[in-house]
Amino acid sequence: MYRSGEFVASHVSPTTGEQVQPNGVDLTLDVVFEQLEPGRITKADKEIGDRVARPLEQLEQKDPDSYYLPAGSYVVRYSERIRIPNGHIGFVYPRSSLMRNSCMLNTAVWDAGYEGRGEGLLQVHHDIELERGARIAQLVFAKAEHESTYDGSYQGENL
Repeated sequence: MYRSGEFVASHVSPTTGEQVQPNGVDLTLDVVFEQLEPGRITKADKEIGDRVARPLEQLEQKDPDSYYLPAGSYVVRYSERIRIPNGHIGFVYPRSSLMRNSCMLNTAVWDAGYEGRGEGLLQVHHDIELERGARIAQLVFAKAEHESTYDGSYQGENL
């Protein structure tokens, strides 16, 4: 069973009333990164490739708080601090306005006990301009049984 947006909002900060939806909370864009170097995933470890924050748009006719993103892949960080409560699992889905602009957002499962400012993979299939603070994703919680809570290397990320 999925939880209400009000329940999800009690585990996300900061939020505004505009972000709280019937079945989840909209997450907003903080920073866009471009990966510069290859990463590595082995049986025993992982290494994230070097990446750099993409600069905000500087052109006069553009909004100075926006990212202009040509087609490609980017890592986005959300602005909000998220806590996945015991007895739940978190899923992040793209907002439909991204898909309608030829973009897709991919994320992994967010386990019970995770806390941090998460990230997602933004696939841009046609150039787009995204304003910092724009709502780009929706976080939903489902009830889930589990034996333990998350205690991995991403615990507390970006805090």
